[in-house]
Amino acid sequence: MSTVRMIDIAVNFTDGMFKGIYNGKQYHVSDIPAVLNRAWKAGVDRIIVTGGSLEESKEALAIAETDGRLFCTVGVHPTRCKEFEESGDPENHFQALLSLAKEGIEKGKVVAVGECGLDYDRLHFCPSEIQKKYFEKQFELADAIKLPMFLHMRAAAEDFCEILELNKHRFRAGVAHSFTGSAEDRDRLLLFSNLFIGVNGCSLKSAENLEVVRGIPIDRIMIETDSPYCEIKSTHAGMGFVNSLWPSKKKEKYDQECIVKGRNEPCLVRRSKILHLLQGSS
Repeated sequence: MSTVRMIDIAVNFTDGMFKGIYNGKQYHVSDIPAVLNRAWKAGVDRIIVTGGSLEESKEALAIAETDGRLFCTVGVHPTRCKEFEESGDPENHFQALLSLAKEGIEKGKVVAVGECGLDYDRLHFCPSEIQKKYFEKQFELADAIKLPMFLHMRAAAEDFCEILELNKHRFRAGVAHSFTGSAEDRDRLLLFSNLFIGVNGCSLKSAENLEVVRGIPIDRIMIETDSPYCEIKSTHAGMGFVNSLWPSKKKEKYDQECIVKGRNEPCLVRRSKILHLLQGSS
């Protein structure tokens, strides 16, 4: 067992893949207990389960209640912000989020507001104007419950940073998770002294990505898997720094003792020790 304890700040345990469902087809049983067992053995000390909609946040809280080492977020992902207006009563929808967050805080489980932010790579899911409107609205949530923010920024650095600047008095701290931006984007984020940058396999795809990550101060980095997504793949530049692999099998040949090939897991957060190598640290 590892002597280094780690926190995976982003795991999507509400995703169908952890229920054994891939592209709408059932391949194996729900296996979160087996996934957690591997994580704990790998030295993961805490996991934060991501909420990306009102219903998903309810599920994330329910999952977090199953283990003392699990926590969660409450919020609405930018690609799902249409749910506020589709609810028929955006303010009532917001109040439901607020009530859920307060319930989770009382239970000692909700630790951040999110996942919220801007995603201009996927405007087909939600237009930018709606994204911006309800990104700003969720600062109201963060201000009301005094928790940090779990943030999403994809191809939207200018608007994202402008909204952060306008609302910086309304949140304590935050992390721009799953960072894949440019050096310029990185430097914009680092201007906010209470903002961290989350790094996972998607942050380490190319040589350029590695150079950008090298420029993040080690005390401003948070590590994550964003499971079941964002694994470090064999084609990624970051794979050159990985010195250990977990046994895996295809979903069609599911074995609970192995990870599912192509499905990221929290036990693989240890691969993020790559960051220490990139920073020249031991």
